[in-house]
Amino acid sequence: MGSSLVRNRTRRAASIVATAVTTTLVAGVVTAVSAQAAAGCQVTYQVGAQWAGGFTAAISIRNLGDPVTGWRLGWTFPAGQTITSAWGFTASPASGSVVATNLDYNAAIATGGVVDVGFNGTWTGSNPEPAGFTLNGTACTGSTTPTPTTPTPTTPTTAAPTTPPPPTTTPPPTTPPPTTPPVTTPPPTSGTPTVASDGTGRYRTVQAAIDAVPANSSSRTTITIKPGTYREVVRVASNKTNVTLRGLGSAPSNVVLVYNNSAGTRKPDGTTYGTFNSASMFVDGADFVAENLTIANDFVENTSGVDQQAVALHLNADRAVLRNVRLLGDQDTFLVNDKTRAYVVGSYVEGTVDFIFGGGTIVIDGSSIYEKRSTGGPITAARTPASKTYGMLIYRSTITGATNNTTQLGRPWGPDAQVLYRESTLSATMKTAQPWIDMSGNVWQNARFREYRNTGPGAGTNGNRPQLSDAQAATYTPQRYLAGSDGWNPM
Repeated sequence: MGSSLVRNRTRRAASIVATAVTTTLVAGVVTAVSAQAAAGCQVTYQVGAQWAGGFTAAISIRNLGDPVTGWRLGWTFPAGQTITSAWGFTASPASGSVVATNLDYNAAIATGGVVDVGFNGTWTGSNPEPAGFTLNGTACTGSTTPTPTTPTPTTPTTAAPTTPPPPTTTPPPTTPPPTTPPVTTPPPTSGTPTVASDGTGRYRTVQAAIDAVPANSSSRTTITIKPGTYREVVRVASNKTNVTLRGLGSAPSNVVLVYNNSAGTRKPDGTTYGTFNSASMFVDGADFVAENLTIANDFVENTSGVDQQAVALHLNADRAVLRNVRLLGDQDTFLVNDKTRAYVVGSYVEGTVDFIFGGGTIVIDGSSIYEKRSTGGPITAARTPASKTYGMLIYRSTITGATNNTTQLGRPWGPDAQVLYRESTLSATMKTAQPWIDMSGNVWQNARFREYRNTGPGAGTNGNRPQLSDAQAATYTPQRYLAGSDGWNPM
């Protein structure tokens, strides 16, 4: 957000791999011990196949046994092979005998179900080629054979790789995360997708499909998007109401809407975009829904290594819902602007500084929030007007980060900022002694910052961590945040 502070960004080691290695491993007949055990699994492992910007490996896990409600995928790397950043799991350890453990939103794999995850890595010699996998302790066997892979094409712009997934050097919280409601994503729509960059849909770009939506419609228009990377600035204008964008992939990583403007990027007329206009996606139309896709800003630091604000999603719409969505960026990833009422569920948000910010009202429910910078930083920067009772509620979510004791819950962009972390799991990334800090002359103690019944190694109470009472908590529920004057309840 629009801070004048200069911040150095941790540079990420990511390599573009020209070849692909696919490993398919199928377990033999194994008797399941319980409903938590996998009687068999199939793992597809591809190097350099998912994102041309440096995604080292993509992994698909197919459960052939009993339903699993918490998974652990194990494999062994040769010496010198290390996971540097992961998406969709935590790795402990990140080298040697690796154990990848699910995140909250992808913990369940039904019989025949598939979960897609991935990582960046470093290595000496050849790329990682695990000889075998285990799923919840059940060994799979198979062979490794090289296959050619064509990376997803993207429209040339500035030389900026897609933002890689977050680092996972922080161990998972020792306190189990709270139970979160299952996220129901509608199944992919059969037939021809609305948008497909390869020409197999009605439109080649997301914007073209949005432009064709009737103005001020009271009926919902669902735009289905074929897997791929769509490098364009997307705008859902205020007269484009009741629009749903639905990714057709097996995971939100399969459909990526991305651009790389920043606050300092110069337009053709010589002016710069500024923070608010740097977004990869702008949404002003009421009753907007996004499902099963990624919205990203992959702007990277300039040659002097200085961060600039670069928004992924600028949301300024009433009654918006984001379900099973990834928001990827660095500083100022997600702008929740003043007109917003939004419900974000079963999703993932990452960034470095103030990466959930603005004056709108939002509930982030059962989601994962990741501070990716090794030096930490504040997650929220609310600018809630004094006239609004409700600003930001982080509810039953999990907060993790790249390093321990470095991350703040937030700081007040406006003097009356309102933020509540409620019943969430805070990992050791939290700066427990001082999780709220001042900003631009706004004193955090004067803002409306509270916690309530959080758990995990980053939780706690002290003079710098004001808590809601049980009586107060009854009026700070997700339903109260979202109800407004029309009684909206998307939960």
